[in-house]
Amino acid sequence: MRLCAYPDHIAIENNLQDRFLETIYGHAIGRFLIRPLIQPACSQLAGRLLDSPISSALVRPFVLANHISLKECEKQNFHSYNDFFTRRLKPDARRLSPNPEDLVSPCDARLMIYPVTADGRFQIKHTSYTLSKLLKDSRLAQRFEGGTLFLFRLSVDDYHRYIYVDDGIRSSERKIPGVLHTVNPAANDHIPIYKENCREYTLQKSRHFGTFIQMEVGAMMVGKIKNANGSESRISVKRGEEKGFFAFGGSTILLITQRGTVIPNPRILSYSIRGIETRVLQGETIGTSGK
Repeated sequence: MRLCAYPDHIAIENNLQDRFLETIYGHAIGRFLIRPLIQPACSQLAGRLLDSPISSALVRPFVLANHISLKECEKQNFHSYNDFFTRRLKPDARRLSPNPEDLVSPCDARLMIYPVTADGRFQIKHTSYTLSKLLKDSRLAQRFEGGTLFLFRLSVDDYHRYIYVDDGIRSSERKIPGVLHTVNPAANDHIPIYKENCREYTLQKSRHFGTFIQMEVGAMMVGKIKNANGSESRISVKRGEEKGFFAFGGSTILLITQRGTVIPNPRILSYSIRGIETRVLQGETIGTSGK
């Protein structure tokens, strides 16, 4: 069972998938049995199947079950399930905050905000993490001690393209290999998923929020993390410009900001302290510049 804050209410989310994952990850036998499923090869095979034309038969049932409006999309007909899953929305489907000093959400997601301690630690529910293990770079981790971590959890029914949140200069992608646990909170209660899963990140020297990290985390059955110009360094990027997309599956984006550079939205922060996710849309304000 999870609580999620929507614009006008707090809803209890407890679907069949959540209950199944809680059962699997809650027992040692279940965690042993899913080992083959968390290997990248399994997700790559699933990705190939979902790229095939026959998978297009899955689109309409998924759209109906999750109440997805195809009117927002640039196209309404898809040649495979992944073609649908990585669909682009029309330019006016998401509103980007007009104030450049607003920190905006890079994606549609369920958001939690976590403080990073002065020694680089943070805790997601019952699981403790350190920045050095998350980034695999202790020197870089020191630069973000005392900062703030924004965790955006994308469910399978969310829009899976994401944007840059400010103008600036972006580094090349740093890729960290790993396995592919689900990013459902049920898994995080038992497995340190954010230091075990495949992930990649960039540093961005931004105009309004200092230098921050944007990290994409793969998850079970995610065929790929696809970032544009990933190998190129010192690229000039624009606020609202598309950074990349996830293929099929739930996934996560982390924004890690340095101490004092961002003031989190107080409503979202208060919900996060109470363990409640907040539903946000791409381009929505989640904080303001602290500079």
